[in-house]
Parts: sequence; structure tokens; C-alpha cells
Amino acid sequence: MWHSFRPVASLLISVSIMFLGQGLLNTLLGVNLAAADLPSTISGLVMSGYFLGLVLGSILAVHVIHRVGHIRAFAALASTFSAAALAHAFFSDPIFWGLLRVIAGFCMAGLLMCTESWLNEKATRETRGTVLSMYMIATYLSQGVAQFMLELGPTAGYMLFALVSILLSAALVPVALTKVPGPALPTPRRFGLRKLIQISPTGVVGCLSSGVAMGAFYGVGPLFARNVGLDLSGTAAFMSAIILGGLILQWPLGWVSDRFDRRPVIIFVGISMSVVSAALVALGLANLDLNTLGPIAALLGLGALFGATASTLYPLSAALANDWIDPQDMVPASGGLLLAYSVGAVAGPVVASVIMDLMGPPGLFALISVVGVVVTVFTFIRLQVRESIPLEEQAPVQMMPRMTAVAYTMLPSEDEDGQLCFDFDAPPDPANETDAEQDPPDAAGQAA
Repeated sequence: MWHSFRPVASLLISVSIMFLGQGLLNTLLGVNLAAADLPSTISGLVMSGYFLGLVLGSILAVHVIHRVGHIRAFAALASTFSAAALAHAFFSDPIFWGLLRVIAGFCMAGLLMCTESWLNEKATRETRGTVLSMYMIATYLSQGVAQFMLELGPTAGYMLFALVSILLSAALVPVALTKVPGPALPTPRRFGLRKLIQISPTGVVGCLSSGVAMGAFYGVGPLFARNVGLDLSGTAAFMSAIILGGLILQWPLGWVSDRFDRRPVIIFVGISMSVVSAALVALGLANLDLNTLGPIAALLGLGALFGATASTLYPLSAALANDWIDPQDMVPASGGLLLAYSVGAVAGPVVASVIMDLMGPPGLFALISVVGVVVTVFTFIRLQVRESIPLEEQAPVQMMPRMTAVAYTMLPSEDEDGQLCFDFDAPPDPANETDAEQDPPDAAGQAA
């Protein structure tokens, strides 16, 4: 394990610190919006700005990285994200906060591109799977732990926003001090979303639905928790239970779907997500004191089950789509699947907040329950009209966080261990990349 960790230690430390800050900021904003007693629709629009920024950053941030190199881009984006986080403490205006969320999402997309391409550069045939697993675990654990940092200071004050800013600034230190030269950023071929829908409609619908469900949770989950009566500790525990619960079924469901038709597994996930969400709706409507032992235990248990099921929908849907895609198109196609997820994630908080205004806080999980039904019905229909791909032609499920298409270049290739081979540009000569990081921006842009 140490042999695999050492070459990527600085990057994983940066990722962990970065997600501590991002995870704390997301829930902190939700708690403050709930305290401001704004209409849920306004809060949903504010929080959806982050996912809009992710979409824009996934498209545009690559040009920043190509122009100035990875280290400078990482430093600039982390500093901008840090400043945006701190700016929340100066003006409590929904429009201003919404713009800051767009900036945060844009910066996060660029930071993840830098990190994932670096991890890909350092991963070897022997360590690739371990590195990918450590990356996924780091993101989930950091976000889960970050929830409990809410209790380190008053949520309405300056201190927690300053703490987020400190964490985001600290995240760039391991990268800034690394001696590892910046890698090449693969430039995948274009792969239209319309073509992707024609190849695997179930995969696209699954990724889109995952975006709606998880975007709604991350966007207005803290509002749900506060508005059903949870105190600050309960809110932190609820958010953490769902995030950490996301690790529970990643491997078991991936293992099952590699040995059987993936679509029944997706149907199982859709049904489970719908049933658990319906139970959360019922619990939210029961007018119980959720800060007492019995109700809070039930809420946290259901939350962990929700996280365990909902977090597997994206990787299972992506794996189903990848089964029908040529190996050389895998990376650009992954960008299309992530775009489908991101579009859903932009819409999720907005739609959920509208329903919450109509039926109260449980409207969040009412929406997610309906999403589970849609996934189940659509996948069942497709199961009747299309034969499954032969099992020997299925690629193993790669359980990974929904980050950027660059992460897909970390997946094993066929000539390495019998899995699929991806086609992307070879990295440049390390000496040239080192020079690029030290040259002025124009020269760096030509070499990066």
C-alpha cells in the first residue's frame, strides 16, 4: 500500500484537504440559507450555481491548464476558490452567493482536472487500481468528516467561512511544493450526446437521473435537515451518513453487475432508492422530534441506505453505456455521460426546492423517489426491447466519484490486465514540462 501511496501522496493530501473545504462550505451555505428563511426555490437556485460552474469548468478550464501549466493553474484556481469562499461572509445576498457558487464550481472542475491528470501520470500498471480506490475513498471520507466541522464555530459568523478559505488555500501547498513535473492533459475526441443516447439510452437516463438525485441532495439536503427540525449536530450527522454510506455498496453491486446483465442491477438500485426515499418522506411528515434517539437513529440509518444505493446509480449506468462503446471512444463518451449527470445536477436542486415549497421539506426525497421510479420503469422497458451484451464482452465496473472525464484515463488498459484500452495522447518529455512550469505564460501555453 505504501508503495502505491508514496508517488501520489502529495496529490491525495491536496485532494483530501480540498474536499474538507468544499464539503464544509456546501453544508454551511445550506444551513445559512435555511436560517435566512428564504423560499426554498431561491435557496435551490443559489445552490444549483455550483453545478452550473462545474459544467462550465469542465468545458473551459482545460484552456487555462493548457495555457499556464498544471501547477500555476492549480494555484490560481485554488486561490480563486479560497477568495470566493471567504467572500460569502461579507454579503448575505442570494444573487451574490449564486455567482460565488458558479465560481466555486468552475474552480473545482479545473482543480479536479489538474489532480486527475496528475494521478493518471503517476499510476502504473501495478498501482492503477489502488490509486483510483484511494482517490475515491479520499473524496468520500473528506466530505463525510467535513460535516462535523460545522460545530467548530457559529454558522452565521465569519469563522467557518475563514476556515473553508484556509483549507482551500492549504490544499495548494502540497502541489506547489511537489517536485513532480506536470503531466500532459489528454484531449479526447468529441463524442456527441445524441450519439451516446442512440448507443445506450439506459446509460444516459441513468446518469441524468443520478445527477438529479445527487444534485438535489447536495444542493438542498442541509435545508431538508434543518427544516425538519434537526439541530446542527443532527444535520452534520445526517449529511455525513449519506455521504459515507456511498461507500457501502460500491464494490458488491459492481461485482454482481460484472457477472450478470447490468440492467436488473440498475432496476434494483432504482427500486431501493425509491423505497428508501419514500421512507424518508414518511419520516419527515411524521412530526417526530428527530433529535431524540429513536427517530434520529432511524433517520441516519435510512440516510446511509439512501447513500449506499443512490451513489451506485452513476457508475453502474456509465458501465452499461461503456459496454456498447468502442474502446477508443471511451474517454470522450465519458465526458458525455458526465455532461448528462451535470445537467441533471443543475436541475435537481431547483426542482427539489420547488417541490419543497409546495409540500414542505420532505419534497426533496419525494422528488428522488420519483426519480427512482423513472429509472426503474425505463430500464425495465429497455430490458424487454434490447438483448443484453454477452457477459464476456462486458467491461468491469469502475467505481469512481463523478469528477471529470480525465479520471477515465486512469482505468486499466487491455494490454496491461485484460481490460479495455484507451486511446489518448502520450505525455510530453518531462524536461519540457518542467521548463513549461517555469516559463512565462505564453511559453508555458505552447509547452503544456
